[in-house]
This record gives sequence, C-alpha cells and structure tokens, in this order.
Amino acid sequence: MYRELTNRLREALAGHIREKYGVELAIVLERPPKIEMGEAASPVCFELAKRLKRAPRQIAQEIANGLGKVEGIARVEVAGGGYLNAYFDRGEFWESLAGGRSGEWRVAGDEPKKEKRQRREAENAEEHREGQVAGRDEERGKVIVEHTSINPNKAAHIGHVRNAVLGDTMARILRRAGNPVQIQNYIDNTGVQVADVVIGFLHMEQRTPISVKMMAMEPKFDYHCWDLYAKATNFFAADKERAAALRGATLKAIEEGKGEDAEVAQVVADAIVGCHLRTMARLGIGYELLARESEILHLKFWDAAFEMLKKSGAIQLAASGKMAGCWIMPWKEDETEETGGFNTENTEGTEKTEEEENSQDKIIVRSNGTVTYVGKDIAYQLWKFGLLGKDFHYRKWPNAPEGQTVWATTSGANDSEAPHFGEAASSVYNVIDARQAYLQKVVAAGLRALGHAGAAERSIHLSYEIVALTPRCAAEMGYELTPEEAKKPYVEVSGRKGFGVKADDLMDKLEAATLAEVQQRHAEMKAEEQKLTAHAIAVGALRFFLLKFTRNAIIAFDFKDALSFEGETGPYCQYAVVRIRGIRRKGTDAGATNAEVKKESVSALLAGAEGNSLWELLVAAGSLDYAVDAAIATQEPAFMAKYAFHLAQAFNNFYHRHHILSEADEQKRAFLLRLTELVEAQLVQALGLLGIEAPEKM
Repeated sequence: MYRELTNRLREALAGHIREKYGVELAIVLERPPKIEMGEAASPVCFELAKRLKRAPRQIAQEIANGLGKVEGIARVEVAGGGYLNAYFDRGEFWESLAGGRSGEWRVAGDEPKKEKRQRREAENAEEHREGQVAGRDEERGKVIVEHTSINPNKAAHIGHVRNAVLGDTMARILRRAGNPVQIQNYIDNTGVQVADVVIGFLHMEQRTPISVKMMAMEPKFDYHCWDLYAKATNFFAADKERAAALRGATLKAIEEGKGEDAEVAQVVADAIVGCHLRTMARLGIGYELLARESEILHLKFWDAAFEMLKKSGAIQLAASGKMAGCWIMPWKEDETEETGGFNTENTEGTEKTEEEENSQDKIIVRSNGTVTYVGKDIAYQLWKFGLLGKDFHYRKWPNAPEGQTVWATTSGANDSEAPHFGEAASSVYNVIDARQAYLQKVVAAGLRALGHAGAAERSIHLSYEIVALTPRCAAEMGYELTPEEAKKPYVEVSGRKGFGVKADDLMDKLEAATLAEVQQRHAEMKAEEQKLTAHAIAVGALRFFLLKFTRNAIIAFDFKDALSFEGETGPYCQYAVVRIRGIRRKGTDAGATNAEVKKESVSALLAGAEGNSLWELLVAAGSLDYAVDAAIATQEPAFMAKYAFHLAQAFNNFYHRHHILSEADEQKRAFLLRLTELVEAQLVQALGLLGIEAPEKM
C-alpha cells in the first residue's frame, strides 16, 4: 500500500511540474525521520530552483497550493527550506489495507494438518498472483537467477549456504514483484576440482571405477570427498610437475568424455550433486534447472561461442611468450580495476599458478586445447540471453528431493515434457562470491565484444563476501585454534584445506539445539511436532543470520548469536508471529474477535499522540511492497530482513503498550485486534520471502 501511494504522489508531482514549469524531473521521495512530518517527502523543489533561478521554498508553496487532490493523500505541506511533505489519508490507508477482512479470524493452531497445509498453499498461490498483478504495469520478461553453483567435488559448506540463501531469497523477492523467475544451478562437472577428486580416487587411493560407483551410493559420500580433496591438495603441493601432468591429462579426458577418468568424474559429480540438492532442500531451497558444464562442451555450445569470439576478433591466438598457443581476450588497462584472479569455484581460490595465469592473461583456451572456466561461462551467458543459436537437451534429475521436480541438461535424448528453458532472459542474476568479480567482468566484456552491450548491462553479478566463524563457533565445531586465532574477530575457512563447517553438520547442530529448547518449553507436544518446530526455528535462525548482513559484509557465524530469541534474529521475528497467534486464540476463546471496526472510529483512534504510535505500526505493516522495491533496486535482500525485524520490533513495542484483549472500549479492542491480524499477515509474507516459516508455538 505504501508503494502504491508513493507512486501516485510521484506521478502527480511529475505531471504537475511538467505542466506548470515545462520541466521533466525524476521525483525522489524520502521517508521523513518522524511520523509527525508526514509519510513521504520530496526535495524536488531544490533541483527545480536551480532550473528556474527561484527560491525553493517559494516553488514548494506554489506546488503545494496547486497540486490538487491525489487519491490517498490527505495534504501536502511545505517544510524547511523547500521540502514537500505528504501526509497520507489515515482512514483510506486503513480501509485499503484492512478492507473486507474484518471479522475473518482464523486460528491456525485449531486447524487439522491437512486443512492447514491446503490453506497455506492457497495463501502462497494468492500472494504469487498478487505479485504478478502488481507487476503488470510494464512488460516483464523472464529473469534467470543462477545460484549455489557448487563444484560437485565435496560436501557443501557454510559459504555455499550464504550463496544459496541469497539467490533463493532474491528469486522469491523478484517473483513477489511480478517477474517470471527461473532458478538455475550451474554444475561445473568438468572442472579442475572434480579432476582433483578423480585423481584422488584413481591414483592416491588406487580404486577402480566400480569401487567408486559403489562408494558413491553411501549417504556420506560427499564427506569422504571433502577429506579426499584436502589430501589431494597436499599431494599436488608435494610435486607441482606431477600435479600439472596429472591434472592436464585428467581434465582433457573429462572434457572429451573418454576413459576411466571421465567415467569416475561423472559418478562423483552426479552423486555429489544429489548430496547438495538434499542439503539445500533442508533449507527450503530448490532449483528448476541444473545446467551442467559437460553439455556446454558435448553439445558444442563452446564450439559455437568460440567461433563467434574468433570471428568478431574478441579473442586472438597468442603466437609467442608464455601464452603461446593460447586464445586470449585483449584487455584495456582501465578495465583491470580488479586483478584478483578468477577462481574455478565460487567460494574458494584455486592454486596460485592457475590464478596468476588467468588474472594476468585472460586466457580463454589453454595451449593444450582445454577451455578455461571463463570461456565456458561466456557460452553459458550467451545461451541465457538466447544469443547462442543453440539449446540444451533436458531430462528429469533422478532422485530429486521429495516434493521437487528438477530438470538437468543432458547430452542424450531430450525429454518431450521438459519446460522451454531456452527462452531468452530479460536479465540474469549470477550469485557469485565477490572474489569472482574479475571473472564476471571478463564475461561481460566478451558479450560486449560480440555486440551485445545490452545483455552485458543486464548481466548482474550479485556478489557477496565470505562467511567465517567466530573463534567460539570454531571451537564448538571441534577445531583446534592457536592462541593467535582465538583472539581474532573471525576465523576463515578453507574447503581446500578441509577446514570449515559442512552445511549438514551446521544444520544438525542448530536443529539439536532448538529441539532441546522446544522439548523443554513444550513437553506436551508430540515428538514429530517438536522436530518440525525445531527445524523451522533452526532454518529461520540460519537464513535470517545470513540475510541480515549486507552482501559486502564478511559474516562471522556464531550459534549463540543466530539462535537468540532477542535482538535482530530469525527466532525474534518468528516469535512475534507466535505471540500474535496466541492473542488471536485467546481472543476467539473470549469472544472478543467478532466486533466490526467502524470507519468513523478509525479516524479518532489514529488521531493524537497515541494515534501516531498506532499509525506508525499500521504504516510499517503496509510497507511490505516498499521493502520489496528497495531490495530489488539495490539488489540487497538485507532490506527484506530489516523490514521483517523492524515490523516485529514495532509490534512488540505495541504489544507492551496496549492491553489488547482486556481493552474496555469495544471499538478500540476490535481495532487493536484487527491491527494485530494485519501485522501477522504482512510479517508472515515478509518471512516467507526470506524462506522462513513461523511455527505455531516456540
């Protein structure tokens, strides 16, 4: 509702200024620091004053007097040296937000489980529909959000979880705004990390392909690969010449799909992908398409992109020097702001020699004919925008998590039931670690060199910083720290060294902690309900903790901080919903929820000092759409986490100020109860956009 009113005000001001002064201006609206100063303010008169060579306050007075009626806006006043402050019509705002729903009290805790599930599914569908309707003011093409994209060579860790949670939340927010969103997960199943594990199995552990295949069926296969990958790192460090020879031969075999190396690589990658899907499903995260790197090679995507790049002159063959025989992309000096090499995994560095090679020389194809990560990524990005002239074949991914349908690219026959994934995207969000900024610039430069400047501009790198551990958390996870490490604000993790928190271990520990708390507080619950409640709290704690920080902030994860019921945490927001539901249940039992709120009562209740405090909560409840817009405009999901927390905080302040159920005045009590219901509806939706469910009890 807040967004709707500010959009009306923005359009009215722009139109009035155009008609009266003959000037086209973008109207900026701000939220005043105090509710007494209105709900929206514009500094437009200061910019207009420069154009007209007049005093801004004089212009502001003219506009305030001549603007005319704007639906939903009670008045516009002049403030300070020339601000225009708009005051919403409080009664209309209430009617728009609460209209037609008074008396429809629903006690979720009293519903049978099946009906509860059906009701929630219907509500989710309605929310999605409303989001689509809200977005019909402009043509919205498909938006691709690529996230997670973990190399399929070991278990997922907490850094990967930040990637997945950011991408999943951004996709939910974009859908809420009316965008058709497709979620993709890029599987680098032909890269050096997979090759390292293959070498570990065949050369270090001396296993046969059959032995690896049998081992891949074990539930903790990704954990074994975690340890093996760390051992392989040490194995290669002991003899760099051996490392180069083994890696080169293994990578070539994997890319060509030939021999035991390729066979084991496929077994490892497919098994690990299955592990990753199950891990992310625990957090409510799913995917529509797994885009596998092997198909970029086998279906000749790279060949097509390679020819386009050569034909356009975007890349050239180096004839001499250390790059002799390599295809490289020329790079201007002013484009090398970041030279911190691109890695072959989103959350970890590669070994120094490859990093230096790529960062300094922009190699697209190595001298041995193998393609670097960035080359394959250019081909993939061209496909996303429908610029490659080719499409994948698709098949359903076997053993997808329960309740999910996941499609994957394949070199085999195409499934006729597959969705049309090859439709061109209007924009692409690539959720990739900040250390990949250089790589993303190279990909964008490749698109520009091919004449696709618009696609390069709409290639959005949703970057983020690393997730580390507080020393306390590292100790709780069983890691031995040196005295120096114990004094640091955070301890960095490294999957290559085998040091880090596996995502499943993290979730297990969170769920165990929350289950113990739930069992203590609610011994009357059935065991299954206790587990479901503990799971919802654990997921809420982790997702909120990873989302409340801006993307450019390094996160130091800590169990105690994340699980706290106080402060800016997921459980704090969830508990606000639980508290509201408790009020509603008690209100229903006492027969206090049947009274209608009369329109004439609302204006009186929202007037004066007490009315201002109620009005602030009402405006906060009606600002969900505003938070969605802010999150998209800034590409910052943290805005949604901040909104959820501030709404929960505002409700808790309201709860402590007002005796809702014991209020003697029937109309005021009905209003307070209805306001409580509105807050619940908006907070549940906000948490849903964060991928967080509020349990019935905590």
